[in-house]
Amino acid sequence: MSLLEVENLRTYFYTRAGVIRAVNGVSLSLQEGETLGIVGESGSGKSVTCYSILGLIPKPPGKIVSGRAVFDGLDLLNCPEKQLRGIRGKKISMIFQDPMTSLNPYMRISDQIIEPLLVHEKITGSEALAKGIASLEEVGIQDASSRIHLYPHQFSGGMRQRVMIAMALISRPQILIADEPTTALDVTVQAQILELIKQRQKDLGTAVILITHDLGVVASFCKDVNVMYAGRIVETASTEDIFGRPMHPYNAALQQSIPALHKKGDLLFTIPGLPPDLSMDFPGCSFAPRCAYATNACREETPSLAEMVPNHRTACLRFQRGEISAVRLKETAPAV
Repeated sequence: MSLLEVENLRTYFYTRAGVIRAVNGVSLSLQEGETLGIVGESGSGKSVTCYSILGLIPKPPGKIVSGRAVFDGLDLLNCPEKQLRGIRGKKISMIFQDPMTSLNPYMRISDQIIEPLLVHEKITGSEALAKGIASLEEVGIQDASSRIHLYPHQFSGGMRQRVMIAMALISRPQILIADEPTTALDVTVQAQILELIKQRQKDLGTAVILITHDLGVVASFCKDVNVMYAGRIVETASTEDIFGRPMHPYNAALQQSIPALHKKGDLLFTIPGLPPDLSMDFPGCSFAPRCAYATNACREETPSLAEMVPNHRTACLRFQRGEISAVRLKETAPAV
């Protein structure tokens, strides 16, 4: 049985420019202790999906139009706010994308890190502070007993990210959502942060949802991967299959865009065109205008996810019909 089961999630933003369909029919499942990756270009709906699950969408202009997110027998999308607050920060925690803007610059680290304990547990301030110091030590912050009383601007980017991880894990949650936890960090610090999350996951048995556009991080960290584009999941499979046998041209194009795969001096591959305007209700596959494999049928018929082999699903219409059996990575696809 899944720890978290999301079905047909749709989150729209009602703006003066129109209705933005940021998340448009997303379904996913997360098993206990599993690491699930969600990848895609900026604006594909990765973060909004997880914000929706936790009830963090600003209302207005945001609205969860439909869907279910069942956790521990409770539908998070349709439960009272008071009940959701009892889960958020205790059973499900989140590491936000930018620690400098997520941490309150006017509050000491000590006040921010012990807040989940004071809200969710019957504990005194001194006991919470002791746990906060221990949590900072666990994430590798030296001299935590004095540094805990500093302000966020007195920490480096890597140290602030460690503080965010400590805050997210201090209540020992069942699910940790990590939204771009290594953004703007150098490679050395990035590796330390990922290893830290992996070690804490092993110690606590926490399931992790990793949101990122860094496919290298996904390859080394995740068990299963969902590839998102224009508010939808277009391919889902194990990490090995996602990289070893891509079944959607968008997934293949993302991989071809990885700089490390190019020879020195070669031009970097870029996906032609731009992502679609999510305020427009367009027919067909949303990736078709940028896809070298697309046919007229792709532009007219909206594909749904279909399982091609066990645990590997794709929303590529031509792949589903058997018109193509492999998506090439190293060369441009033939014109059709």
